[in-house]
Amino acid sequence: MLSQFTFSNYRSYRNETTFDFEASCAEELSQTLIVDAMDSKRFLPVSVVYGPNGGGKTNLLRAFICMVSMVVRPILLVNKAIANVDSMYNEGCAPFAFTDGESKEPTSFEVYFRSKGADFRYALSTQDGIVVFESLQRRIIGGKRPAKIFLRENANIELGSALSSHKVSTSVNERMPFLSFVAATYSVTEINEAVDWFESCILQSYASPIAELVVRVIDSPQEKEQMLNILRGIDGCIVDYQPIYDSDKSIKGLSIVRQVNNKRYSLSLDDESDGTRKMFQLLPLFINSLLGGKLLVIDEMDAKLHPTLLRYLIGLYNDPTINTKGAQLWFTSHDLTTMSNKVFRRDEIWFAYRDCDESSRIYSLYDIKTSKNAKVDAGAAYDKQYLKGRYGADPYFQCMSDWGRI
Repeated sequence: MLSQFTFSNYRSYRNETTFDFEASCAEELSQTLIVDAMDSKRFLPVSVVYGPNGGGKTNLLRAFICMVSMVVRPILLVNKAIANVDSMYNEGCAPFAFTDGESKEPTSFEVYFRSKGADFRYALSTQDGIVVFESLQRRIIGGKRPAKIFLRENANIELGSALSSHKVSTSVNERMPFLSFVAATYSVTEINEAVDWFESCILQSYASPIAELVVRVIDSPQEKEQMLNILRGIDGCIVDYQPIYDSDKSIKGLSIVRQVNNKRYSLSLDDESDGTRKMFQLLPLFINSLLGGKLLVIDEMDAKLHPTLLRYLIGLYNDPTINTKGAQLWFTSHDLTTMSNKVFRRDEIWFAYRDCDESSRIYSLYDIKTSKNAKVDAGAAYDKQYLKGRYGADPYFQCMSDWGRI
């Protein structure tokens, strides 16, 4: 599970920025939280980011995707898994552009996550493609002190006992994360546990039209049946789907089978509505995430989705009888119909905006204070108050109101 992600000097974000998946002490919708039985720590199953166009929503997710890509991409390249490299782990690292001094500083990432009975802390800083700092710590849940797995400062690498016992080499390319190098070269339990979590993250962006051309097919009969059950609830006529192959046996599309008046008809997915195509693109990701207890990160998830369907997908993660393995969903949205106290806790709603110095910043609804220095009430109409500008990060309504005076 993702606990916390911190980064700085990445694209529109200049200052250190932290996104938190650990639950606050707020008690609304507490039944939806992921509670680890080992220590009763509470995690959020869902987090959503709102804000104006150009405010930094996408760049927030891109920062996380960039860090994951830097770790996973070299491993896949070593293993010659080129298709996976091209499809998911291709986010580049670009520093904040508007300050000369800042552009000379490293871009830094730090992530806390929980996996296989342990808490991990991984930090990575890079400048001009060169790794200038990197560290990994691991603490068994319930343990008192974290163990140092390794510490890297420029060319100097210090090994903890786990790596020293395996006689791990410290000779690594300056552009390659040491975590990736060890994972691709050795078999060390502590390293494998950390890398498994990075590889389990499911990353998707619908900000690019290319993403909507990707066809995913579920091979597992169990997973396919679950997908069909969901589709039947959405569109009762859909009873099956089959892959369409081209001459070299690769999948080039899907054939959707509908039952109308007790007869079955096949229709190419290309001929279906935008919303239906989006569901066929999304559902395999959701099923993979929920069945595997994985983090799913999606930019522009609500694009071409009816608000009712969007609420349904969010509800899959908020239902502990469905989300039994601690899966998490992190996405951006412009859809305000789901900005509701019936759907989200206050600590699950975040806002991104661009400050006057052109740097992006984020904050959660739970952190906002009213004029009386009190937190936003858990029973408030979040969407209406947001539209009135009470939460900030509004979509430039002042500029829109000035239209008639231009």
